[in-house]
Amino acid sequence: MSAGTFPLTRKPHTSSSLCYPIIQISLSQDHYKYFDKTMSDRPKTMKALYYGAPRQFDVREVPIPQAGDNELLLKVTCCGVCGTDGHVHEGEFITTFPLIPGHEVVGVVEEIGNEVKGFVKGDRVVADPGVTCGKCFYCRRGKSLLCESFLGIGISLPGGFAEYVTFNAHKVYKIHNLTDEEATLVEPAACAIHGLDQLNPPVGIDALIIANKGIKTEMARELGVGDELLELDRENPEPQWEQLKKDYPYGFDVVVEATGSAKIATEAINYVRRGGSLMIYGVYDNAAEVHWPPSKIFLDEIRIIGSFAQTHCFPRAVAYLDSGKIKVKGMITDIFTIDDYQKALDKMNSRGAVKIAVKPFK
Repeated sequence: MSAGTFPLTRKPHTSSSLCYPIIQISLSQDHYKYFDKTMSDRPKTMKALYYGAPRQFDVREVPIPQAGDNELLLKVTCCGVCGTDGHVHEGEFITTFPLIPGHEVVGVVEEIGNEVKGFVKGDRVVADPGVTCGKCFYCRRGKSLLCESFLGIGISLPGGFAEYVTFNAHKVYKIHNLTDEEATLVEPAACAIHGLDQLNPPVGIDALIIANKGIKTEMARELGVGDELLELDRENPEPQWEQLKKDYPYGFDVVVEATGSAKIATEAINYVRRGGSLMIYGVYDNAAEVHWPPSKIFLDEIRIIGSFAQTHCFPRAVAYLDSGKIKVKGMITDIFTIDDYQKALDKMNSRGAVKIAVKPFK
C-alpha cells in the first residue's frame, strides 16, 4: 500500500430494509501512529479567566472548546473590557456562573466547522456575542433582540478572556485594516448604531448625552465631539443642573442617559424638551428604580426608549470602523493580560481609561 492511501472493504448491509453498502475503513498500525501523533501535537487545554461565582475569579487551564458543524473556533488575539464586565463581576445583568467572561472578541480563525463556508484558517475576525433562539414569540415577530432565551457570549456563555472561543459562523465578520486592539471597538459601535436606530433622530436636533466623566471627556474634547462638554460634580451637581436649565430653557429634543445611575436617570427627564425623547442606554443594577411623574410624560408627550445591546448591526459597525470612516486611533489607552485582569477592572473603575483591551498573553 502506498503512503497516504487507505484500503477500503465494502460489506453489504444485512438488513433487508436497506440496500446500500456500508464502507469500512481499515487503517494500518502506521496510520494509527500517524493520527495519534497529530492529535497529541494539538493542545487539549487553554488558559482562561474563570468565574465560579460573583467577584470570585482566577486564571486556570480549561478544555479548548471544539467547533461544531456550523461554528468557528477562534484563537483570541484581543478582547475589550467595558462597563458590562463590571456588572458581570458583580453577578448582575444576565450573567450566569460558572463563566469565562469577555464579549468584545477579536481573533483569527483556527478551526472551521464542517458546514461552514466563506472562511479560511488565519482570517482576522470580530464576532457578535448575542445568541438568540429564532423560535420564540419575539424572534418570530422579527424582534430577535427581545428573544425570550437571549444569551450573550462572555456574559452567559463562555467568552473571550481565554485563548480560544467558539462562535456560530454567521456571527463572525472579517476585518482587514483595524489593529486587533482597535477592533475591540466594533461591538460597542454596533450597540451605538442600534441606539441610533431606536432613536431615529431627525437632522438638526438638540441632544444632551449624559455619560461618566474622566479621560473620555478629554478625548471627546480633543475630537471636537459635541458643542459643549460639562463634567458634573458627583458630590454636588445641583448648581450645574440649574445652570444647564438656564442655558437651555427649552431643554433638548433627545436626552441619552448612559451613566447607569438611577439617580441621574430620574433627573434626566427634566431636561427633555416637550415632545422629545429620553433614551435609557446605561446598564443598571437589577434592583435600581427611577421615579418619573406620569403627568409630565403625558402632558409633554415624552417618549422613553430603551436601547439594549444589538442584533444585526455588526455589518455596519465593521464597515464604519474598518474603512476608517470613524477614527478610532488612540482610543485603546490600556492593555492587560488575563493574568492581570484585576488591574484591568481597577483601571476601568478609576475612569482613567478610554478603552481597555485584554490579551491572553503579553
